Amino acid sequence: MIGNILVLCVGNICRSPMAEGLLKRALPEQTVRSAGIGAMIGYPADPFAIQLMQGQDIDISAHRGQSLMSWMVSEADIILVMDLDQKRFIEQKHPTSKGKVFRLGEFDKYDIPDPYQRDLAVFRQTYSLISKGVDALTERLAYIN
Repeated sequence: MIGNILVLCVGNICRSPMAEGLLKRALPEQTVRSAGIGAMIGYPADPFAIQLMQGQDIDISAHRGQSLMSWMVSEADIILVMDLDQKRFIEQKHPTSKGKVFRLGEFDKYDIPDPYQRDLAVFRQTYSLISKGVDALTERLAYIN
């Protein structure tokens, strides 16, 4: 059973907080947390990310960036990253994570580019890719759990 989901990106202020919010809504019984491999520790989610999530009735305004810790990797049943480079990095730095690290866009074979310091249109595209990945994942998890 997958009960503990970890979502990673670089800064933990754009992509992973949006994915975390969507996953928490879609999978209320699971524990979902996010972190960054180069986190902007203590920073709030990007204003565009907050705005887009508010449009989905999800409030991520209290989110603060946090750095990936080894215990998070150990506790996670599945680790979701945004691109292949992040997957390789996590598997190299945390060898015990092999087999449980997947791109959020894994099922449709796509990466989710970082919208950091880009305009709202780019954030919308990023949100769309994240949402598509969350939908595909939750559909598959329904069969596993």
